[in-house]
Amino acid sequence: MASPGDAERRLAGQHKRWRAGTAFAFAVVDGQDTVLGQVAVSAIDRRHSTGWVSYWTTRAARGGGVASGACRSLARWAFADAGLFRLELGHRVNNPASCRVAMAAGFAVEGLQRQKLEYDGVRHDVETHARLATDPEPAGAGRPVRPPAARGCRRPT
Repeated sequence: MASPGDAERRLAGQHKRWRAGTAFAFAVVDGQDTVLGQVAVSAIDRRHSTGWVSYWTTRAARGGGVASGACRSLARWAFADAGLFRLELGHRVNNPASCRVAMAAGFAVEGLQRQKLEYDGVRHDVETHARLATDPEPAGAGRPVRPPAARGCRRPT
């Protein structure tokens, strides 16, 4: 955000999407309400009951299970309260930390989207993951759930 006005416009857009039921974003905080990150479900398709999960954490919160815990909580909420059946997410293959978050939150690997994203003129492959309302709850913080046929966390090519 370059200005308070930019922040106000962004928040207004988030409120509008929340009211429309097309996207829901949550702050991730600790016991003292210190912001640790954000988790969201957007691109909601009511016809198919699907949504796209995204997350970020502050540098200080990384590596402690904050993002995977937030994704697990978001999934429970999205399935029980938002009426979604399938949640999807993706990460660049050169981001193994994000892959670990997805796996620990119970998102099974589904495939590879070749050269999907472009940053600074460089194309990046994206590994996709999904979690269904019928999937089991992940066994514990930091422990990935892998379906028998799934491979996880691809290496960049």
